[in-house]
Amino acid sequence: MTNHSNSMDPLGARSQFVEVQSLPTWDQPQGDQDGEKGGETHFREEEEEDGLTNHLKLLTSPFPFRQDINSKIVLFIGDVALLNCTAIVNTSNETLTDKNPISHRIHRYAGPELRDELLKLKGCRTGDAKMTEGFNLAARFIIHTVGPKYKAKYRTAAESSLYSCYRNVMQLAKEHAMVSVGFCVVSTVKRAYPLEDATHIALRTVRRFLENHGENIETVVFAVSDVEESVYRKLMPLYYPRSKKEEKASLPLLPADIGNDEGEPVVPERQIRIAEKPGNLEDDSGDDSLDSDLGLVGCHAFARMEGDVDKQRKLILQGQLSEAAQQKQHQRNYNRWLCRARAEDLSDIAALKALYQTGVDMCGRTVMVVVGRNIPVTVIDMEKALLYFIHVMDHITVKEYVMVYFHTLTGEHNHLDTDFLKKIYDIVDAKFKKNLRAFYFVHPTFRSKVSMWFFTTFSASGLKEKVHHIENLQQLYTCILPEQIDIPPFVLEYDTRVNSPYYTAQSSGL
Repeated sequence: MTNHSNSMDPLGARSQFVEVQSLPTWDQPQGDQDGEKGGETHFREEEEEDGLTNHLKLLTSPFPFRQDINSKIVLFIGDVALLNCTAIVNTSNETLTDKNPISHRIHRYAGPELRDELLKLKGCRTGDAKMTEGFNLAARFIIHTVGPKYKAKYRTAAESSLYSCYRNVMQLAKEHAMVSVGFCVVSTVKRAYPLEDATHIALRTVRRFLENHGENIETVVFAVSDVEESVYRKLMPLYYPRSKKEEKASLPLLPADIGNDEGEPVVPERQIRIAEKPGNLEDDSGDDSLDSDLGLVGCHAFARMEGDVDKQRKLILQGQLSEAAQQKQHQRNYNRWLCRARAEDLSDIAALKALYQTGVDMCGRTVMVVVGRNIPVTVIDMEKALLYFIHVMDHITVKEYVMVYFHTLTGEHNHLDTDFLKKIYDIVDAKFKKNLRAFYFVHPTFRSKVSMWFFTTFSASGLKEKVHHIENLQQLYTCILPEQIDIPPFVLEYDTRVNSPYYTAQSSGL
């Protein structure tokens, strides 16, 4: 570790600098105990009760338990400018003159020489990283990087740029034989990047770099505020599990896109599986008949488990299961579907572009879009469509969200029948229903309104108050700003054609 003994704090307060060696690493016993107690035990109990353990073993975690990596990771609640690392990270803008709180503190402690040095760099492109001396900091170097400005319609580009920030910082650390790096949260509130989404990218990019290129890097510190700490602590077990049990418990919680081998974001239709051939078994498996069953995840194994569910439903109808037992059984059933969704190749469904995440609504809630015309109900495997829905939506529904369904120009071959919708409603986790705040049904027909009324009255009464029929895009824009939703061109064209010039002008301004 770097000990910058000759550096002086301009305020004369040497004692406030933080020695990285004194901070607990992620593999410390206390963290391990937290992992044992934080919901993981409950997950294992369910596994043992319903046999899910055997099926989870078929899935290879993309982020396995690695104590050697965990011992390099520190979660520090405090000021990155105070860390005694080889280098700390400054998040800035393209001219390297950003006035965000992190940059302000770094400049304050480093002294006026830093400003002069930054002028010589002549700026930095978004996603790139440039290095200066640390001057009066305890850190020997400062690595300056520029996070992207987040806009929902350019989400993929923003993800790639943020990945590049973390990747380029780590690359500089490797090239200059740095022992330790202290990260702030790159891309500040001013740049509007959703914290949880940014945290996923930060954690997995650093993890992949340490796996592939980080043999000489001893410590990576994530310096966070009190607000950011809760998000980091929640997501770190997904990428840095502290035990085999935590690894298994975290597996169903990983997002759909966990990046490629370097952690770089991948367009969903290009990478659906969370692991390469996760359904394959070792050749020396003991029982041939069991081997053939379990090797076909989503076929025999899950069909067999669904039979157990039918028995449980019969008991429910007979009044022999308590409400708590019913909820537990429902959760086990959903976990089976989720495991299956993570194991199967769903790229053909993803390629339809019928379901995707866009921006946020007026209340800051995630917006998910469903495009009815892109669902060829009569020719695709609807069970795979259900699996894809679960796969994409599982991590979205952990917090409040809204859905926008474009019924625009759908034909008979695009209409989802009520039996399929009821199946989705019955299978999905409780969080799907609890955290759905609104369902916007855009360009409905008389027939679709009647069908929706029957569905929400007799099959999904909990949705009735959340469904809003939207006749034109101007109505939608009162709930979701135009720049926060990626609307298919044919929907814009239809709305322009059937609505008044007032709406035409609004649509053409997108």
